[in-house]
Amino acid sequence: MVERGKNQRVLMIVQNLPVPLDRRVWLECQALSAQGYEVSVICPKGPGDPSFHEIDGIHIYKYSPAPEAKGVFGFAYEFAYSWLRTAVLSIRVRRRHGFDVIQACNPPDTYWLLALLWRMRGARFIFDQHDLNPELYLSRFGKPTGVAGRLQFGGLVRLERSTYRTADRVISTNGSYKRVAEHRGKLAPSHVTVVRSGPDTTVMRPIYPDPSIRAGASHLLAYIGIMGPQDGVENILAVMDELVHRRGRTGIRAVLLGFGDRLEDLKRESTQRALDDNVVFTGRVGPDQIAQYLSSSDLGLGPDLNTPLNNVSTMNKTMEYMAYGLPPVSFDLIETRVSAAETGIYVASGDIGAFADEIEALLDDPERRVELGLRARERAAKVLDWQPQAQAYVSVFHELLGNKPDANAWPFAPNPITPTDAAAPVRVNLDDAAELRRFLRERTSPATSR
Repeated sequence: MVERGKNQRVLMIVQNLPVPLDRRVWLECQALSAQGYEVSVICPKGPGDPSFHEIDGIHIYKYSPAPEAKGVFGFAYEFAYSWLRTAVLSIRVRRRHGFDVIQACNPPDTYWLLALLWRMRGARFIFDQHDLNPELYLSRFGKPTGVAGRLQFGGLVRLERSTYRTADRVISTNGSYKRVAEHRGKLAPSHVTVVRSGPDTTVMRPIYPDPSIRAGASHLLAYIGIMGPQDGVENILAVMDELVHRRGRTGIRAVLLGFGDRLEDLKRESTQRALDDNVVFTGRVGPDQIAQYLSSSDLGLGPDLNTPLNNVSTMNKTMEYMAYGLPPVSFDLIETRVSAAETGIYVASGDIGAFADEIEALLDDPERRVELGLRARERAAKVLDWQPQAQAYVSVFHELLGNKPDANAWPFAPNPITPTDAAAPVRVNLDDAAELRRFLRERTSPATSR
């Protein structure tokens, strides 16, 4: 571990997800810790989470989340409640550990005020922008027409503007977000750094999965991610309805990994469409389950429609599919093409029939599926991997605080992770070209090869 010194204490603020469930934030925490920073986190609790725990030297403080927001007043209450709980916990973190810089991850764009208050005590502020909230509003509700809608939208724009103005540095998840920060936020390009949410491909890589995952299905389609109104997961149900009930496709199953506001609605819709034998909802899943399901699947699905937010947002699931050698089939979005490039299959937004066509074509052409999977895994490891993103990320803190990087510590020195648990699933040998091809075709261990 790198020795910690002055100007090396960071407080992370997250409201959207608990940590370490938030993969991007957890990777950021690990990168900072490896470079000698003492990291504290404030976030909401997940089911069964304690109020405080320490993982790998990272201090994680959690508060009970607000009730599920419904309507404008519900969201206002959630934001105010979470802000106040975070503010109180920030005092506790300051007393116990201290912090020289606050990193706030949106949504929402409200923590600039807390950062402004702590600036009086010498703290700097880094804004890690995960979402464009004005675009999120437009995607969910359309262009505002009434007085109330215009006030709400204007409020989001002002909150974003205040966050940009308060931040000492801004971290953007892709080039589209960086351009928004520079143009709408009027920030100097040198103050905005792109840090993509690339997977750590030393960890996210194919394993030989438990055969029971397929439960007898010939083909398995995967979705992983949040299930909110803007995520389009209902489009997967429409595609499965098309494949199963209209085209008579047998032996096909979709596994939907994740949770969100629309999960229960989606389960009901699946039942109404008579798809309960063809669609599996796993709920919240951990890394081990993700590895099992994505290693068992043939294709990864991107059902997000072309909306003002989705079109310019990087979909983490696309890169996670690629890390496991899954060709992604997605509606055509600017940043999804940036991620997957020629390894992905793109369909006009909302065209359910064309989406089903592309799935059938890939399932019926295993050699093409294998070639796309090989290129997807290679691109994930060589272009999208977290390692270079981690270097860009910690450089923001080094430059802002006047620290020098330790070239002998991860993420500057490669640190491949190897399993130490003898009971851990066996990883596919990525250096054995013939075996990797066989695995991507069959998704089984050599002993159960079909």
